[in-house]
Amino acid sequence: MDLIFKQKMIAICDDKIANKGINVGLSFYAFFANKNNNPELLMEVAEWWIKTNKLDHFEKAFKIKKLVEALN
Repeated sequence: MDLIFKQKMIAICDDKIANKGINVGLSFYAFFANKNNNPELLMEVAEWWIKTNKLDHFEKAFKIKKLVEALN
């Protein structure tokens, strides 16, 4: 994932945590508009979410934020 998208993911996690609390969960769809305008990126994030990290459909935003921050 590129730096700009990682920053977007972190910002969305921060926003969800700030608005709904530390236990808020989200899916990888939270990082995309309701349009499939970038299928390559959608598949990259889906693979990172499902295959690489073996995450459930909904995960805690704080967990996702930590995983994204750990990416090189």
